[in-house]
Formats: sequence, C-alpha cells, structure tokens
Amino acid sequence: MNRTTLSLIAGVTALAAVTGFAALSAPDTPGGADATAKAAAQLPVERTSLLCPAPSTSDLAETSYTSFTPVTKGTGSGGKAELQASAKGKAEKPVLTPKEPGKPVTGDSSGSDAPALVGTADGRFAPGWTVQETTEVAAGTGRGLQGVNCTAPDTSFWFPGASTAADRTDYVHLTNPDDSAAVVDVELYGKDGTLQSPVGEGITVQPHSSEPVLLSTLTDEEQTNLTVHVNVRSGRVGASVQALDDKLGGDWLAASTDPSGGLVLPGIPKDATSVRLVAFTPGDEDADLKVRLASPSGLITPAGHETVHVKGGMTTAVDLGDVTRGEAGSLVLTPTDRSVPVVAALRVVRGKGDKQETAFIPATRPVGTRATSADNSAKGSTLSLTAPGRAATVKVTASAGSEGGTPASKTYTIKAGTTQDIEPPAPGGLKGTYALTVESVSGGPVYGARTLAADESGVPAFTVQTLPDDRGTVAVPEADEDLSVLQK
Repeated sequence: MNRTTLSLIAGVTALAAVTGFAALSAPDTPGGADATAKAAAQLPVERTSLLCPAPSTSDLAETSYTSFTPVTKGTGSGGKAELQASAKGKAEKPVLTPKEPGKPVTGDSSGSDAPALVGTADGRFAPGWTVQETTEVAAGTGRGLQGVNCTAPDTSFWFPGASTAADRTDYVHLTNPDDSAAVVDVELYGKDGTLQSPVGEGITVQPHSSEPVLLSTLTDEEQTNLTVHVNVRSGRVGASVQALDDKLGGDWLAASTDPSGGLVLPGIPKDATSVRLVAFTPGDEDADLKVRLASPSGLITPAGHETVHVKGGMTTAVDLGDVTRGEAGSLVLTPTDRSVPVVAALRVVRGKGDKQETAFIPATRPVGTRATSADNSAKGSTLSLTAPGRAATVKVTASAGSEGGTPASKTYTIKAGTTQDIEPPAPGGLKGTYALTVESVSGGPVYGARTLAADESGVPAFTVQTLPDDRGTVAVPEADEDLSVLQK
C-alpha cells in the first residue's frame, strides 16, 4: 500500500469521525452528516493497558491487588487479561490472571521489593478493566493505608498537592509498558512559579520498567505545596505520586483530571479534621474560582473561603479546616467570571494528635456511563456520590465476591447540589472482596469516590479513590460506503 492510499484512508476515517460526532451532537438536524456517516455506535473497547507502581519501600508493607472487569454486552466470549511484574521485578513477583468478567481476582505481596506491574487485557476482559493496589504499612514514614487505581499509559499528568517539605518524602513513579524507551520531563511548580530543575529533564524510562523519582532530588527548594507535571516527550508512561509524611501517614496522589474551568472533588470523609485545597493553572492567566461544598442538604459556601484566586503558573493552597463539619461533602469549583483551565486536588486528614492519617482526592471526571471500584469488603467501604447540577439517578451493583457470593444491585437518587454517603449493597453470601459498578440512569452528571477505612492501632487509616468513567466503550461511526476498495 503506498503513502497516497494511506493518506486517503486517514482522511476518510477522520471525516467519518467528525461527521459521526456531529450526528451525535445534533441528532435532530436533517440531512448533513447522515449523507456521509451513520450515527456513531458505542462499541466495547478491544484492548486495555494498566500500570501499577511499586507499592512500598517499607519492609512492613503488606500489599493486595484486586483485578475486576465488569460484564459488558457485545464483547463476545474471547480474550484474556494478565498482570505481571515489570522487567526490573524480582522472581517473587505477584501475577494476576483473571478467569472471567464479573468476578474479582486477588493477589498479594509483602515487603519492600514488590515490583511495579504491567497489565494488558483484550476481548471481553478489556472494557472497564480495573485494578486496585492497596497497601498497609504498620509503622514508619507513610504508615497507614495506601491505595491507588492502576493507571492507563498516557503522555501528560498533573499532580497538584505534592511536596518537598522536610517531613514529606514524595516520589513520582513512571512506568513504561512499551517495547521502546520513553523520555519524560518532570516539571515542578511552587508558590512563586516554575522551579528550575535540569535534573528532571529528559528522564529515560527503559522498556517494560518503572522508575521512582524522588522529588526532593530535583530541586533544592523546600516547598510545602507543589504541582508536578509529567510531560512525556516520546513514548508513553503510567504515572502516580506516592506522598509519604513522617507524622501524618501518607497515600497515593492520583492525577487530576485534565485542566478545566470548573472542577469537582468528590468524597471528603465526614469526619475529616483538616482539608487543604491545592490548585494550579497551567497558563499565564489568573483564575478566580467560586468555592462551594455539596453537602447532604445542598450547595453551601464555606465561611471565609467564598472564592480562591489562582495566579497563572503558580501553585495556590488554601486550608479549609474541618469544612465538612461531620457531614458528607464534595468540593465544587466554578469560575466566578471568565473560565480559565485549572487542575486541583485535596489533601484530607482524619484523626488528631499523633493518631492522624492522610489521603488525597484529585479533581475527577464524572461517572458517565459506568465507573468501577475494586477491593471492597464487608466493612470499611463507603461510596460517596454527588450531583453538583441537576438531580440524578444511578444504579449501583456489587459484584460476586472473589471467593463466593451473588451480585446485588440497588438504585439511588442523588438530589441536585448534594452529596450522599451510601452504604453500598453487598453480594449475597459474600466471601472475599467485591467490586462496585456505578451506572448513570437519568438526570445530570454524577461524580463519585470510594473510601476504604481501617483502624490501625488507634490510627483512623483510610484511602480514597475517585470514580471516573471507565471508558469501556468507544464511539465508532459507521460509514455508508464500502471503503475496502481503498485497501487494494
């Protein structure tokens, strides 16, 4: 096939994609798009990759992995999923091989030498594939409960809420799933703007390997609140930040959703004793944001924190205190006037004195069609849902247990402008852990988060994972004409 034919195919494909989107956006428009392409169909994705960072450097670490794929219509009966150690992993590596969609599979590791994991799924295992990595650390820096959803590879990640303060040990973990090396820049932005860091430029991540980069080695400046940007020059990586505190425990900081004028940060625990908002705008323009809390009774404005001003290219932090005051809550940020793209995350603390524990909540995408959360148990799981605009109805399904049990579903209505903490349905006859799927039924967009909690010698250990759309389906326009002639 020559280059001209390839270009022609690419052009026709792009045209079909554009007109398919137009048909979806304006279905009542007569003619027009229908002349070149039919309405796009939502089809299951055929292949998915997930990357799990190395869980801990502590010899006391106990890590569990839970893999789950929801049952998706239209996938057929073929396919498989595998999760295995990266090339630099040692022999005693955990490997998960799910047997069927709809049932979680678990594995575990212990100690400081558990490697990063690289996973692929195709066929019926690909749509909505989710892997949760949960680690318990009994003592030392970062003690408590740490959890992270394994991430899909990408080329850009934003992490507001990192730190190079003396009591913090923060790593950005970079994992390369591909056969060629990836080249990555790690950019740091503090309260006064860019932190010059030539050491962070052009970091090479070898094929099928993972590199933990200690942020304090990239700059001499101690910054309590940092925004980290992982920018991939070539290739692609998975990225997560591990934020460990000498006194306040620690957790994984997942990437914020893409820069946007308005953001939702769902699932602040009702007993949070301290909440800090960290925000950053990548451009030169300043952003002014209205701050509201979606509570069980509606949207309220935190006293003394009606708005936040974010200077262009600088990290801004605002301590909101015990903003939830014993009730479920989610933070809703909207532009006061002109919309300027922003990224944001919350650092949340539970407990008091020397019995405190930390977790992070990044701004996230809505639940959309379906979102999935793995590694739930009979006790200690809280599902938090918020509808910042219109009221919405969602269906929540608990999967079969990893060791036995039957699925169960329940429908919930979330009132406009509110957050509800719900006790999720549990599988009948549950044995082991189970997964939750949240599906939008009607109404406005819903945002969600799942909290895992445990008592660790009097410390209220916890970790929070947001529930963005699992992107298990993709819109595929159906062209009217047979384009097979172009392949000859």
